[in-house]
Amino acid sequence: MKKLFLLFVILFFHSCQYFEKKVPSEKELLQKELKSINWKEVDEFPSVANCEKINDKKQRQQCFFEVMAQLIQEKLDIDTLSILYPELDTIEVKVTVFPNSTMKFEPQFPKDSVAYDTIKIDSILHARLVDFPKVNPALKRGIPVKTQFILPVILKAKEKK
Repeated sequence: MKKLFLLFVILFFHSCQYFEKKVPSEKELLQKELKSINWKEVDEFPSVANCEKINDKKQRQQCFFEVMAQLIQEKLDIDTLSILYPELDTIEVKVTVFPNSTMKFEPQFPKDSVAYDTIKIDSILHARLVDFPKVNPALKRGIPVKTQFILPVILKAKEKK
């Protein structure tokens, strides 16, 4: 009986190493998680109240872009931008949505754009593109993040009277 007990004790102490699992270090886990994250895309795109009820990610993104382009067009219709520059039919506007829901607008001109007074157009855009409805920022893993995108804004030609 003593021999059997001794055999069980020896087996018991040696078997513990078979059940022992190697626990990965925090650094290894962090590196693995960082590699798995797609840093080029957000989990949720910025959104406005009109688009919140849409559940599909792509449709919500499309809704947001359409609403933003429409709002920018409406605000620029008030101005004489299309009269000052009749050859300018579309402006590409870089929109930046910050985590605190503020927005910044920057016109994007071709490198060789000498036909337009870029400073004047920029000042008109900054003066007109204010008082937008609240925009919910993009989310990455539940955290608000900064996003940038370029919207083509079509300027409607105004009739000269």
